[in-house]
Amino acid sequence: MMQKPPQDDFLLKETNPHLGGGRITGDKLTSTYDLVEQMQYLYVRVVKAKDLPAKDVTGSCDPYVEVKLGNYKGTTRHFEKKTNPEWNQVFAFSKERIQASVLEVTVKDKDLVKDDFIGRVFFDMNEIPKRVPPDSPLAPQWYRLEDRKGDKFKGELMLAVWMGTQADEAFPEAWHSDAATITGTDSLANIRSKVYLSPKLWYLRVNVIEAQDLVPSDKGRYPEVYVKAVLGNQVLRTRVSPSRSINPMWNEDLMFVASEPFEEPLILSVEDRIAPNKDEVLGRCTINMHYVDRRLDHNPVNTKWFNLEKHVVVEGEKKKEIKFASRIHMRICLEGGYHVLDESTHYSSDLRPTAKQLWKHSIGVLELGILNAQGLMPMKAKDGRGTTDAYCVAKYGQKWVRTRTIIDSFTPKWNEQYTWEVFDPCTVITIGVFDNCHLHGGDKPGGSRDSRIGKVRIRLSTLETDRVYTHSYPLLVLHRNGVKKMGEIHLAVRFTCSSLLNMMHMYSHPLLPKMHYIHPLTVSQLDNLRHQATVIVSMRLSRSEPPLRKEIVEYMLDVGSHMWSMRRSKANFFRIMNVFGGIMAIGKWFDQICNWKNPITTVLIHILFIILVLYPELILPTIFLYLFLIGVWYYRWRSRHPPHMDTRLSHAESAHPDELDEEFDTFPTSQSADIVRMRYDRLRSIAGRIQTVVGDLATQGERLQSLLSWRDPRATALFVLFCLIAAIVLYITPFQVVALLIGLYVLRHPRFRHKLPSVPLNFFRRLPARTDSML
Repeated sequence: MMQKPPQDDFLLKETNPHLGGGRITGDKLTSTYDLVEQMQYLYVRVVKAKDLPAKDVTGSCDPYVEVKLGNYKGTTRHFEKKTNPEWNQVFAFSKERIQASVLEVTVKDKDLVKDDFIGRVFFDMNEIPKRVPPDSPLAPQWYRLEDRKGDKFKGELMLAVWMGTQADEAFPEAWHSDAATITGTDSLANIRSKVYLSPKLWYLRVNVIEAQDLVPSDKGRYPEVYVKAVLGNQVLRTRVSPSRSINPMWNEDLMFVASEPFEEPLILSVEDRIAPNKDEVLGRCTINMHYVDRRLDHNPVNTKWFNLEKHVVVEGEKKKEIKFASRIHMRICLEGGYHVLDESTHYSSDLRPTAKQLWKHSIGVLELGILNAQGLMPMKAKDGRGTTDAYCVAKYGQKWVRTRTIIDSFTPKWNEQYTWEVFDPCTVITIGVFDNCHLHGGDKPGGSRDSRIGKVRIRLSTLETDRVYTHSYPLLVLHRNGVKKMGEIHLAVRFTCSSLLNMMHMYSHPLLPKMHYIHPLTVSQLDNLRHQATVIVSMRLSRSEPPLRKEIVEYMLDVGSHMWSMRRSKANFFRIMNVFGGIMAIGKWFDQICNWKNPITTVLIHILFIILVLYPELILPTIFLYLFLIGVWYYRWRSRHPPHMDTRLSHAESAHPDELDEEFDTFPTSQSADIVRMRYDRLRSIAGRIQTVVGDLATQGERLQSLLSWRDPRATALFVLFCLIAAIVLYITPFQVVALLIGLYVLRHPRFRHKLPSVPLNFFRRLPARTDSML
């Protein structure tokens, strides 16, 4: 086990940064980029050049522009044999690192041996204008080029130079001086900030009803027919038809996940199982997804007959068989009334149905300022030393954002702000920090994967509206040798509500769209569909430019969190015990009342009990008033911070190394037989205890059933006789008197009690259960 760091190191820390140019005190600000610290940049937009002189023997030039500020130098792409090139590239130099007083913009001619000097333009740093959005962009101007002696000549260069902040429109696509060591178009694209959208996902329901006039090759046997449906990499099969004829029936639903734009057709084949592991295709049909009906509610769509095509092999080539009349009857529709689950239900960031027509109005806006990180750990080795190239990814709803990568820094400053519409307050935003391992040709197949540094989740319903939360969150990652703090990320979060009434009304609505309750999907279906949805989302986002890679998407969506973990099982067990802890505390308190541990309290409880028995209409008002007073009392100690990863709750600090090694094991396992045998024996031991508890619960339930089952004739006779006497007594005696007598009996003084169990408990424990019949 690694040495445990101080517990305080894993806690949330409230901060007070200068946001938007001023100190935040919790009040709502109104300026743009008000949740991040302002970062000053020198921007240089190189637009184009004209009338450049020829430098080559051929009478042409291959021009490019070099922008130099002190030790930082950025270059545009070059054009071959062009005297009037257009670049339209932007360069951004961080003001924090500017040490020069002069900006030099030089036009050069690309050459094999040594690049030739064409001309240049100088700018005094003190004369550069400032621009603050929403001011219009600075218009570029033509500047006459100078030679090395400072004399003007014919060539001109169009430039725009200004001082701005990260709120500038040119910031996302600009070349940054922070990344001066990165070369190549692909590598530069991998470090820029980007906004992604998840593909629009649909549930596809294929209701296979029946088939007609199938033609099996062996007509002397009863066919065992089933339908196989394929959509992309998803393959589902119906059961074998019980009718066993050439007109089989199924009436079975197959559920798929489809994504827009629809790129792959639905392929169905009717197959006959003629022998184990040997199937014969009796017919096949292909359905274009663009022509499938879309359903927004529970009303059924029309069924359709589809002709089956049979392929026969003629001289090694597949050809359609002519005069083939087999067909299949199906009902196919895209379900727009469901929400396609691609996240864990505990951390869902979006609960809207697929069809946009069914969306409700937004209830507010979520704003996130990703400020900086502190104390990041070295993630990889470079030039004999540790380094980290960190970037952040935030996911809420269908919108993913990725900050720019800060090169070679353990204290990166991003100061980027993003906004999302909020449709449900009971949702979670996830922010992950990663190390970029694709800056130097790492996109090759089998190349390195971006390393995870840590993750933060914030549930919107735990935030006060219109308040700016500025906190430093610990980045905790669980490794095989224990939990490790990888650093801290500094975030500013604000949830703005447009209508408090609408948001309060949301708490009365079902969490998921109504189709999930009218036509619910089974648990196994939801698990399979969620897996397919995450595969589709990760595949689509990894095809973006720059790609949001598979390992990033899977980490953000918590893929694999459903796998068995001893540590997580212990944590969930103690969570349950904590929930029941309040009930157990009430039981202990009542036991103390009954045993007169505090006579004054017991007397007061007697008085309250007598009042409630005499005036039963006060019972419910008293209960709700008591709950109200408890809620008001606890308001003083309400949490003032968003939730964060809790290592103690997760049992991450106390987990045994072998338990963590098992949690990180592959599925199926890659461990040796001895380790697997040891873990299997341990699992059997735990399962044996669970089995005993479940058996005890079943025994108590069977004893209740045996009260009237006459399994024990004497016990049932006693109980039936008791029920008759109780019915007569309760009919004659007023209920308040009975309740008063029972209450006084329960609260009687200890001198009137016996240490032996009560008569009803003795009677119940003697009742028979079905354990005698167990093998």
